[in-house]
Amino acid sequence: MRLANKVAIVTGAGSGFGEGIAKTFARQGAKVIVADMNAVGGQRVVNEIAESGGHAHFIEVNVANDESMGALLRGTLEQFSGLDIVINNAGTTHRNRPMLEVDETEFDRVFAVNVKSIFLSAKHFVPHFRGQGGGVFVNIASTAAIRPRPGLVWYNGSKGAVVVMSKTMAAELGPDNIRVNCVNPVVGATALLSEFMGVPDTPENRQKFMATIPLGRFSTPQDVANACLYLASDEAAFITGTCLEVDGGRCV
Repeated sequence: MRLANKVAIVTGAGSGFGEGIAKTFARQGAKVIVADMNAVGGQRVVNEIAESGGHAHFIEVNVANDESMGALLRGTLEQFSGLDIVINNAGTTHRNRPMLEVDETEFDRVFAVNVKSIFLSAKHFVPHFRGQGGGVFVNIASTAAIRPRPGLVWYNGSKGAVVVMSKTMAAELGPDNIRVNCVNPVVGATALLSEFMGVPDTPENRQKFMATIPLGRFSTPQDVANACLYLASDEAAFITGTCLEVDGGRCV
C-alpha cells in the first residue's frame, strides 16, 4: 500500500482522469475525497470505491470559488481528520478553433477553472500543510503547455500557467517540506475529447490525433493515475518542481 494512512483530495474526480486517480489512490490505501461539481458522477465514484473495499467521501466543489474551496478543506478535515495530498485535476477547455473566435466568457471560464483554482488551492491548503510540517500537491497540466497545438491558444496558455506556478510554488514551499509537481497528459478519450479536437469524435478523427503520438494511442486515466501515484508517494520524497509528461512521446 503506497499511500497507506494518507488522506487525499482529488478535484474533478467524478469522471475521466480524476476518477482514475481517485480509484487508484484508494486501492493504494488512501482515504480519498472525491471533489467535483457533478454530484451524480462523484457519488458514483465513491460508491464504486466502497464496493472495492476502499474509503472515499464525496464533497461538491466549485474549484474557482473561494468559499467553496474553503469548505472543501473543512469538509475533508471533518470527514477524515487530516489531509496529506491534493491533486488539482479539475479542468476545462474551449472548443478547438481559431483564437479570435473564442469569446471573453469562454476565456474567463477556462482561466478560472484551470488557473484560479491553483491559486485558491494554495490559499486554503498551504497553511494546513505548513501547520503539520509538509504535504504534497500534484497539478494536472497538459502537453499543451510544452508542445501546443493551434486552435487551443487560450487553453494552452492556461496550462502553461499551471506549469510555471507549480515550479515556482515548489521553489517557495520547499523549505516548508511541501512538494509540488505537475503531470502533463497528452489528450485522452475523456468527455472533453471532441472539444480538444474541434471535430466530432469519430474513429477517423481520433486516428488523425493519435498519429501525432509516437506510441500510437491516447492517454488513459490509469496512465495519469500511475504518474500521480508515484509523485504523491514517499517514493518521490526528493522530487519537487518537476513536470512528468504522460504523452506516449508526443513532446519528444
